[in-house]
Amino acid sequence: MFGLFQSVEKQMRSNARNWLELSDKIYHYRRDELTDTDLSDLQKKAGALRMHLQERAEGGRLKFDIEALEPVLRRVGGKFYPRSGWQEWIEFLVVAAIVILACRQYFFQPFKIPTNSMWPTYNGMVPEVHATPADEPAAASRLIRKAAFGASAYRIDAPADGEVLIPIQSNGVPLWRPTKGRHWLVLPQAQKAYDLVVGDQIVTVSVPEDFDFGWMLKDTFAPGQTDYSAALRNWLNDRKYSDRMVTTADGRTVPLRFIHTGKTVKKGERVLSFDIVTGDQLFVDRMSYHFVRPKVGSGFVFRTDNIEGLMAGGSKPSYYIKRLAGEPGDTLEIRPPVLYRNGGPITGAQAFDDNAARHGRYRGYINTGLLGQGSPYTVSENGYIALGDNSNNSLDSRMWGEVPKKDVVGRPLWVFYPFTSHWGSAK
Repeated sequence: MFGLFQSVEKQMRSNARNWLELSDKIYHYRRDELTDTDLSDLQKKAGALRMHLQERAEGGRLKFDIEALEPVLRRVGGKFYPRSGWQEWIEFLVVAAIVILACRQYFFQPFKIPTNSMWPTYNGMVPEVHATPADEPAAASRLIRKAAFGASAYRIDAPADGEVLIPIQSNGVPLWRPTKGRHWLVLPQAQKAYDLVVGDQIVTVSVPEDFDFGWMLKDTFAPGQTDYSAALRNWLNDRKYSDRMVTTADGRTVPLRFIHTGKTVKKGERVLSFDIVTGDQLFVDRMSYHFVRPKVGSGFVFRTDNIEGLMAGGSKPSYYIKRLAGEPGDTLEIRPPVLYRNGGPITGAQAFDDNAARHGRYRGYINTGLLGQGSPYTVSENGYIALGDNSNNSLDSRMWGEVPKKDVVGRPLWVFYPFTSHWGSAK
């Protein structure tokens, strides 16, 4: 990059060294294939250039020697010279891929947070609901939001007049079915399809598999509360239900429960209007934990391959990010909203303090599963306890047990996308 600031003489000497390096390479790789005449010609022309370079001859002399050497290299160079543009591009891409893979494997690995188990410290995919069409971003704004926040727009209009009804499962969770979609219109993506009923018509919206559709429903039909999981439960419990007989795709007639949203629309009016902002994407430091142990309070990324409580449920091996809450030998207990470690309130991270105080959007720790009420837990010698900062809505060690030490990958280092308030050093 500093070649622009070199004198013409220095640039010519640098150029001469490059040509000599190429001629030496051809000599060593192809000397057993060349005729005596070609070999002698190569050595003679390269020798002249080398001698004048050592004597610090003027640039014009070096240029004359290079022009004499180049035809010889062209004649005897084989695959080394001349080289086509596509060969150089392939070599460049292969080397770049090797460097990137090496960095990813041993130094810094990019990681995308899909769910909101660490919210509000880190965001998974989050919804931004627009109350009216006037609140929706214009076309230019959508392009900017797509680039800056990875925001995808969803606009669902009513196919008929009537109240908006939401089919739900027996546990009160909105009914869904698996489907396939495309990410960036190209990459295959697992999705969930949700049906809503308006009047006597069905309207379907498909979203990424890990997106919290309930959060969007809460913000649409019961806005204004920060504790979205509890607000959704309360809203569902307060609604009226009705049961109907519906015909399935295979011709069966089955009862289905619907929740009444209380929202009535006319044909063509908006039923749902929201954007999905992509989850935080960060670099993970894969080096540090080879030399030092992770500390309580640190965020850490780990593989799930050997967590029996997860794999037994049919989950696919993947990477999770949680906060380390317990080391080998620690005794943990949750007395909502506080997490206790070895008899005292846990320390080591701001998220611990915020949850204990239920500060802002932190709602405190929930005692369930492994850390259920009245059952302190002692961590084994070969594992860690991993908890999500969003204890109300986190699938973590309380449900599936310890993280084996050997499966720790690294620590979150830097949130590089999207360009929200989380951009910067990881917490």
